[in-house]
Amino acid sequence: MNQLKGTGVALVTPFNEDYSIDFAGLKRLIDFVILGGADYLVVLGTTGETVTLSSSEKKEVLRKCLEFNANRVPIVYGIGGNNTHALVEEINATDFDGITAILSVSPYYNKPSQAGIIAHFQAVADASPVPVILYNIPGRTMSNMAAETTLTLAQHSNIIGMKEASGNLEQCMRIAAEMPKDFLLISGDDLMTKAMLSIGGSGIISVLANALPETFKTLCHATHESQLKAAFSIIKLNELMYQEGNPVGIKNLLKHLGICGDQVRLPMLRATESLSSKIKAELDRMN
Repeated sequence: MNQLKGTGVALVTPFNEDYSIDFAGLKRLIDFVILGGADYLVVLGTTGETVTLSSSEKKEVLRKCLEFNANRVPIVYGIGGNNTHALVEEINATDFDGITAILSVSPYYNKPSQAGIIAHFQAVADASPVPVILYNIPGRTMSNMAAETTLTLAQHSNIIGMKEASGNLEQCMRIAAEMPKDFLLISGDDLMTKAMLSIGGSGIISVLANALPETFKTLCHATHESQLKAAFSIIKLNELMYQEGNPVGIKNLLKHLGICGDQVRLPMLRATESLSSKIKAELDRMN
């Protein structure tokens, strides 16, 4: 799946002041990141505040993303959950026309065993008409997918990659050392991008690339020296992105760039004035 190497942008879902979806802002964002060098788009992932969207809103966001993208880059669709049966039913009811792959998060809250995680993803992969990218993010799911679990699932013909956001480089190295040749090991942490590439990773699914697509194009495709410079340039800004939760920081950054507003849906709150000032100051410094 060479088309899913490089920078995937975990798109935010822009909202108007009344919390309705800002489709004009979504179009500006998609145009901005594609022109900036994004290799593919990730629609309705964690950064898209998917858990606060209704079923009908999810369908409309996906439809609009497909329309605005106009086949310029591949689209990966976020579809996951902790009720395996319900998730398979949702997959069966979804129109995958125009979707290259799905990104499916490890079951959260239930805290299943490693065998349970394997059985869950095997059911998802069997049901999905498009390839599956696994997503390991223990900070949100409260359970880690061990390297052995990922390597077992990598043998499934319809599982093509893993977005690894455990922050455990040793675990990532074990996956990289034994994974199939065509398996995609994708960084789920912007600051880990360069490190992941160095051990055989294929790229990043990025939050900051919503605002800095050119920086992540450099991180994934440039020379070693340029990659290091790009990696060091985002350290402070990346820290600010998560001080009040994701996507609070990145939406505020996009507001400063004039791409969309910074409204989020409860229980998240938009960035405080203090955080907004820090983000603006760091953006000015980088510029």
